[in-house]
Amino acid sequence: MNRFEITKKVGILGILGNIFLLVIKAVIGIISKSQAMIADAANSAGDIFASIMTWIGNKIASEPSDKDHNFGHGKAEYIFSLLISVSMLIVSIKILYDSVFSIIYKNKIEFSWWLLIVCIITIITKISLYLYAKRSLKKCNNILIISNMNDHRNDCIVTSFTTLSILLSLVNVFWVDGVVGIGISIWIFYTGIKIFMESYNVLMDKSIDEETQSKIFECINKYAEVKGIKSMYTIPTGYKYVVVLTILLDGTLDTFNSHKIANRIQKRIENKFEEIDKVIVHVDPFKESKEKERNV
Repeated sequence: MNRFEITKKVGILGILGNIFLLVIKAVIGIISKSQAMIADAANSAGDIFASIMTWIGNKIASEPSDKDHNFGHGKAEYIFSLLISVSMLIVSIKILYDSVFSIIYKNKIEFSWWLLIVCIITIITKISLYLYAKRSLKKCNNILIISNMNDHRNDCIVTSFTTLSILLSLVNVFWVDGVVGIGISIWIFYTGIKIFMESYNVLMDKSIDEETQSKIFECINKYAEVKGIKSMYTIPTGYKYVVVLTILLDGTLDTFNSHKIANRIQKRIENKFEEIDKVIVHVDPFKESKEKERNV
């Protein structure tokens, strides 16, 4: 199964799981007239949004290259993970606001067996979705899976502390919910920023990491025919990169032999580095009398 099919399953299961939670929370919230549970149902609606973004982003990213998108549609993963990260930031701010409000006004949680049962069902569902996403991540590295996994984990932790708060309300301890909520909101905000920055960097064409660059240079320098590396540019196309190289070869070489060397370098780099999708090699002539180019 390829990475797109794996990510598709994560998105679909997320949608179905969150729809299930939305329904039971809304029904119990309306029956028990619990504003907290109705608000939690709204949070599940936001989770459905994140799972739908995963499914749509993955579907677009799986499309092959065409005449309008020469390097494919891989960046769709990062566009939609950016949207998920923004939704996480909004959720974190909402939790922070509610938590501070709860502490200031000393809000008390009314104990209800129905609320407790729904919380337990939510935790079980979210743990299951989180573990499935985590297992899928081991099969393929996809930022959409990471975003979904973090979303499930955050919900699981938030609901776990809500459950604890409901139980503590039986012994008239009400402050835990607000204090823990502040800590969780900060953590979710931090996680959202990390996903946002990773997506932003790819969308802004950030270069491949320096360690991989050094390994590419080492790979090229093993060819005795290469007199120097004039330039190297890397362009992210999603989770992979296109590498554009300009190498210096002996100016007396004929066109056939110089391109033969360039093709060997191209195939070697493409086969050696999993994160590189395509290599484009340009050849410039090297002359001893010319000022020596930087040889990395």
